[in-house]
Amino acid sequence: MKRLCMTLAVAAAVLVSTAGADIVDGKLVLHTRSRPTEIESDTPGEIVYKTVEWEPKKTAIIICDVWNTMKCKIPADRVAELAPRIDEVVSAAREQGVLIIHAPSGTMDFYKKMPARQRCLDAPKVEHPYLVKWCHLNDVREAPLPINDSDGGWEGPLAEGPPPQSRQHPAIRIDDEDAVGDGPEIFYLLQQRGIENVILAGVHTNMCVLGRPFGIRQLTYLGKNVLLLRDLTDSLYNPEMPPKVSHYRGTDLVVEHIEKYWCPTVTSTDFIGKPPFRFAGDRRNHAVFFVSDDHYGADETLPRFAQQLREKFDVRGTVLHGEGRHELPLVETLQDADVLIVFVRRLGLPANQLRALQQYVNDGNPLIGMRTASHAFTLNFRDPPGFKLPEGRAEWREFDAGILGGNYNNHAANKLGTDVAVVEDKTGHPILNGVTPQEWHSTGSLYYTAPVKDDAEVLMTGSVPGRTEPLLWTRTHNGGRVVYLGLGHPDDFKDTQFNRLLTNTIFWAMGEDIPD
Repeated sequence: MKRLCMTLAVAAAVLVSTAGADIVDGKLVLHTRSRPTEIESDTPGEIVYKTVEWEPKKTAIIICDVWNTMKCKIPADRVAELAPRIDEVVSAAREQGVLIIHAPSGTMDFYKKMPARQRCLDAPKVEHPYLVKWCHLNDVREAPLPINDSDGGWEGPLAEGPPPQSRQHPAIRIDDEDAVGDGPEIFYLLQQRGIENVILAGVHTNMCVLGRPFGIRQLTYLGKNVLLLRDLTDSLYNPEMPPKVSHYRGTDLVVEHIEKYWCPTVTSTDFIGKPPFRFAGDRRNHAVFFVSDDHYGADETLPRFAQQLREKFDVRGTVLHGEGRHELPLVETLQDADVLIVFVRRLGLPANQLRALQQYVNDGNPLIGMRTASHAFTLNFRDPPGFKLPEGRAEWREFDAGILGGNYNNHAANKLGTDVAVVEDKTGHPILNGVTPQEWHSTGSLYYTAPVKDDAEVLMTGSVPGRTEPLLWTRTHNGGRVVYLGLGHPDDFKDTQFNRLLTNTIFWAMGEDIPD
C-alpha cells in the first residue's frame, strides 16, 4: 500500500485554514452520512450525504465508556489509541461552546469531588416515559446486529476478577465547565441546558454506545437529534465469530447498521480539520471518491460502488459529496487516501480546497478521472463574453490536458451511445484482467478526447459511426499513476464488465494486485 503525504508546507497551510470546528454564522457545520431503510427509500443501497448546521450551545458530545483499562488487553489498547484523538476533538468543540459530557459508566466515585461531576448531580430530575436502564435491540425498529458478539466480543484472554476500570482514560482532559455523569442523570442535564443535539463518541459501538441510558437508542426515543462520530468508536467484536470479517470491517458493519436504523454519522474531520482517525492496525486500502451533482447520477452510483468495495474487497471507501455545490468537503481526507476517483463536472472550488487537491495530485498520488472529470474544474466550455470567475473560486483548466492527458472537446449525440472495444494488443494489461466480453455497447454518449498525450497508453476505444476516440488510458504524473475512463453512465454500473473494469482500475492505480 502506497501513501504519499502532502508536502509539509502546503499541508500546514490547509490545516491552518480549516483546523478547529467549522463554524458558519455561529453554527457547527457537520457533514452527515445515513442509509434510508427500505420503507424510507425505494432505491436499494441508497446512501445519503447531507450537511446540517447545529447551534453549539444546543449541542453536547457524550464520551461513552472510554475507560482507563479493561479485562481484555486488545480492546483496551485500541481505546488507549483512540483516547488522544477524542481529547483533540472535544477540545475543539468545547472552544465553540459545545457541552462535553464524560460518561465512563460505573466509575462515578472517582469524580465525586469534581465540579464537573456535581454539575450532573445538580440537574433537576425529569420524568419521561421512555427512560430505561438499558435499551436492548428493538426488533420492531431494527434488524439483528450484523456481527455476532454472543461471546462478549473478546479477542483475547480476560483478566481474573471484577472489571478493572476505575475512571475515564486520562488522555481525555476534563474541564470544570464539562460534566461527568452516568445513567438518566445525563438526560436531566441535557434538559436543564436546553440541549437538542447530541453527538456520541466512544466504545463499544455494538454495545454501550447503542444501549446505555445515554446511548443512541435511548436518546432517539427521547427525541434528541443524534449523531455518531463514526471514526471515534470501536466495536467489541471477535473476528473468529460470524460474519468472520476483519475487526475493523466488523465495526464498519455496526456503523452502517446505526446509519440505517438509528441516526446519521459524521467524522472528526468536521471538528479538527484532519483526516478521519484510523487505528494503526487498520491497514486496509483507502479509496476516496469525489462527487457533487447528479450529472450522470454519479452522486448515487459511486457511493453504491464504494459500498461494494467495502463489502467485497474490504477497501475503505470514503465519499466526499459536494451535494450539488461547488465544494470539495472534508478535503483533508485526501491526506489519507491511497487513490482518488474524481467524477464531477464544471466546478469552481474555493481556492484553499483546490490547492489541497492540486497538492495531492502533484505529490504523485494515484488519480482516476471518470467521464466528466475531463472538464471537472472548468466552469464553461466556451466562455461567454465578459465572463469573470466568481470571487473566492478557482478553476483548474489544465487538469484535463496536463494531468489526465486528454483533450475533451465535446461529445457525440446522446442517442448514439458508445461502442466500447479493448485495444487488441493491450488485452494483457492488468486493468483489463477478466473484463469480458471485450466489446460492448454503452448507452452513454461518446466523449471526443483525441489527441491524448504522447505518453498515454490507450487501453480501450469508443466509437460511433464514422468516429473512434480514446476511451480508457493510463499515464503517470510526477511518478503517480493516472487513469482516465470515459465511461460512467448510470447504465454502465448495471454491467458486470464495467464494474470489473472499474474495480481493476482502482486496484491497479493503488499499485495492488488485481483481485479475483
